[in-house]
Amino acid sequence: MATSNGSSDITVVQRVVASSSGALITALMMTPMDVVKIRLQQQVKPLAKGRCFLYNNGLMDHLCTSCAEPGPKMPCEWYARPGHFNGTLDAFVKIARHEGVRSLWSGLSPTIVYAIPATVFYFSVYDTLLTSMRRRYGDGFYIPMVVGATARGFAVTLVSPLEMVRTKMQSERLSFFELRDAVQTTVRHDGFSALWRGWGPTIMRDLPFSALYWAGYETLKKRALQYLDRKETSFGVSAMCGAASGMLAAVVTTPFDVVKTHRQITLGQVNGNGDSPESSLRKRLQKLKSYSTCSIMKEIVATQGFKALFTGLIPRIAKVAPACAVMIGSYEFFKLFFSRHNRKLSE
Repeated sequence: MATSNGSSDITVVQRVVASSSGALITALMMTPMDVVKIRLQQQVKPLAKGRCFLYNNGLMDHLCTSCAEPGPKMPCEWYARPGHFNGTLDAFVKIARHEGVRSLWSGLSPTIVYAIPATVFYFSVYDTLLTSMRRRYGDGFYIPMVVGATARGFAVTLVSPLEMVRTKMQSERLSFFELRDAVQTTVRHDGFSALWRGWGPTIMRDLPFSALYWAGYETLKKRALQYLDRKETSFGVSAMCGAASGMLAAVVTTPFDVVKTHRQITLGQVNGNGDSPESSLRKRLQKLKSYSTCSIMKEIVATQGFKALFTGLIPRIAKVAPACAVMIGSYEFFKLFFSRHNRKLSE
């Protein structure tokens, strides 16, 4: 976001309105892509050939118990069930067909609850710090990188529990009552700090993303305004620069996004007793919680291959590029609108 757009000329309330409007529009438009991305990331391949598996949670497949019990048996081809997706388009079609179109907006409420305070805080801190840093240190390339990473770090810490709840709702389509039970189970067994599970990989993903994104955005926008011989940006210029910068940052940070999702979808999973597949799964999930980000990456590569670290890359890029375009375009548009409005009132 550019200081040239009059960041210092608008009030705090106007900045809140600008960032909130952008967050709301972005959430409504991009939630389906977010749902598909998370559903693809939580899907894994069967561990053994010839075994019957049932897609259930985000780290491993449960063994299909219906095939082992007497009585009528359901078709046990796991790949024929709606839980298995062969790609982005396949996921869209199967989710809409088997779960209803509304399922593509799973977790929209917590997304909005998460997005608005996070975006208001994030953008406000960025704007304030950027103005201050540029006045003190000039217009260096590194300024947006440092400011963007700092602002994002504060925002992630503030809303990390809400992000965890949103991920859980989207991955398992839980109701609010089921989600409440999952949260209570996690806090009871692992402590209140468990609500920040996934904070580490989120920080490792979001800080470099923000640093790369803002450095790229500010640079591209500056060059674009020079080329167009303009002093003020517009929705179109900001949107294009934001989309291009967001795509590059998304590719670099996707492995951390995969790790974050694997960590957060264990919400409500606790150690169990016995030797059943479900109990073994819970024990493994409990063990994985204490793993470092690098250890989780190594395990993903060892069990699923290096390509698994980039699971959901296409839907993530498909979401990030337009989301960055809509968000920064809307924010810059409303900032410019309020700045011009304030200048007219002062004349």
